[in-house]
Amino acid sequence: MTAADTAGTAPAPRGKGPGGEGPGGRGSGGKGRARRGRWIGHWDPEDEVFWERTGRRIAHRNLLFSVLSEHIGFSVWTLWSVLVLFMGPEYGLTPADKFLLTSMVTLVGAAVRVPYTFAVAVFGGRNWTIVSASLLLIPTVAAFVVMEPGTSFTTFLLVGLLTGVGGGNFASSMTNINAFFPLREKGWALGLNAGGGNIGVPVIQLVALAVIGAGGGPRVLLGIYIPLVVLAAVLAALFMDNLENVRNDTGAVGDAAKDRHTWIMALLYIGTFGSFIGYSFAFGQVLQNEFGRTPLQAAYVTFVGPLLGSLIRPVGGRLADRYGGARITLYTFVAMGAATAVLVVASVQRSLALFTAAFVALFVLSGLGNGSTYKMIPGIFQAKALARGLRGEAAAAYGRRLSGASMGLIGAVGALGGVGINLAFRQSFLSYGSGTGAFVAFLAFYAVAFAVTWAVYLRRPLAQAPADPTAGAKPQLSHAEV
Repeated sequence: MTAADTAGTAPAPRGKGPGGEGPGGRGSGGKGRARRGRWIGHWDPEDEVFWERTGRRIAHRNLLFSVLSEHIGFSVWTLWSVLVLFMGPEYGLTPADKFLLTSMVTLVGAAVRVPYTFAVAVFGGRNWTIVSASLLLIPTVAAFVVMEPGTSFTTFLLVGLLTGVGGGNFASSMTNINAFFPLREKGWALGLNAGGGNIGVPVIQLVALAVIGAGGGPRVLLGIYIPLVVLAAVLAALFMDNLENVRNDTGAVGDAAKDRHTWIMALLYIGTFGSFIGYSFAFGQVLQNEFGRTPLQAAYVTFVGPLLGSLIRPVGGRLADRYGGARITLYTFVAMGAATAVLVVASVQRSLALFTAAFVALFVLSGLGNGSTYKMIPGIFQAKALARGLRGEAAAAYGRRLSGASMGLIGAVGALGGVGINLAFRQSFLSYGSGTGAFVAFLAFYAVAFAVTWAVYLRRPLAQAPADPTAGAKPQLSHAEV
């Protein structure tokens, strides 16, 4: 099948493929397998004719509604970073209890990212977006029921664990959107998708600020989000699509798990996204416990860092598209180390202004690093495809397959960084009465991440392959393109 055969195809109507010739359409060979929902049989974003005539419009539509669902998912996942600000002495929780609660919420969010990655291949990107958005009703309704003084810590912990499902939306969304876009635009598209999702963190913090300022309680906040969850699921059902060539490729996750680059990138992602999500959960509590801020005073500040970190994530992806993901990631870790060193000084000197400025800068840098690290992933597997002698669509398909699968694993391990950050703060406050000890540990980790980035992806090119001017991708990928 040529590009001309498929370039003008529209998204499949319900029960039909893109060619409108029955359940498989022309793109899937017209095998006539009955299937519910919107399925696209042929998808080749690396074909520029197909992309410009049809692919771009469909991909951007799916990106829009993927961002919305992931955005609500992030808000639900980080719900308890806000709810703990409402929980005064009458709730009977210590600072250590609150850090433990947010740590466990982050842990569940990390763990569910692995099965959520499988789910895209099993059910289809659109179908799973509907399911994953609908699942967010469980933790929001449960929190609405139990959120009052007198509830036991165990109950709060169990309900908090349910909100972890919101963290899984990121993995399935990134895996799905990765399949829609060509390699040359993945940095921007994945950065926009993730950034739009990440911004759910500061948005729920801003809404909480408004609720606290108006004298409302936590149930008011939850009452705002319950209908938004329903809206995200309905819009996904109406406007998103499934890709046939992603279906039932669950073996890709196993192949990705065997590749050392999956785990190297997971380590780097602990430093970028792990920092972002961990600090998002902890920032308000650190301000309250180390600097004596009231819930309202903390809420006035906590949203700023996550907001800027989310907004700049697509910029990190765009810079990586232009200058190379490894290079941007390396410089980001240098700057994150510098910002963390300033935080150590500010913590020792009890300087609230310097502390807040450095913490916000750390959020911004983590956002840049989030975008650049995710750009590296498809570039790495494309380079491996070329090194194996694959060319054109075969190389692109290999790269899409493994990069999409690896993103779920990388995202899961990366989110564990948020668990580590909250546990480190908990131990630091128990041992020293401040966050200084935790910041020293974070500084050491950023030094390790810097060394790994340089040694693996910048010391020498990742892959060399003989030139092939007829191939659909560049014949050689160096570290500048990863």
